[in-house]
Amino acid sequence: MSLNEIALTMIDGQPAVFGDFAGKVVLVVNVASKCGLTPQYEALEALQKKYGARGFTVLGVPSDQFRQELKGNDEVATYCSTTWGVTFGMTEKAFVNGKQQHPLFKELKKTKDNHGLGGPVLWNFEKFLVLPNGKIHRFRPTTKPDDEMIVDLIEANLPG
Repeated sequence: MSLNEIALTMIDGQPAVFGDFAGKVVLVVNVASKCGLTPQYEALEALQKKYGARGFTVLGVPSDQFRQELKGNDEVATYCSTTWGVTFGMTEKAFVNGKQQHPLFKELKKTKDNHGLGGPVLWNFEKFLVLPNGKIHRFRPTTKPDDEMIVDLIEANLPG
């Protein structure tokens, strides 16, 4: 199965496929509402506002893999919009590791980070930047969304 064929369910219950983002620069992030890295939502939203009209989007994937997410999808959506002003797309809650992992993460995790390390998602707010040509770049949780490496890749790969 190709990345674009992977089925998603958005946080409002609407069906989608990753291919709906074809032609865009997509920053996929496993997010959690009760994590020490949760303030990264602010930088994620800033990227969305700065580059969204130019062919970029953040795709948040709430995960309770590390026991730091709210219970229901509605609760997560409300928290993100009211606390952090999140306007970017989010999927329903999903596992990022293990037997129940979402197929999206099964594909994304094949990519190694800039130190040559692959494998499981280590924590909340791991980032996968998917370029329009299908190339994926992986950034570990402590790399901030507005890190120069990420921003440079976004800017260099915006469509048009």
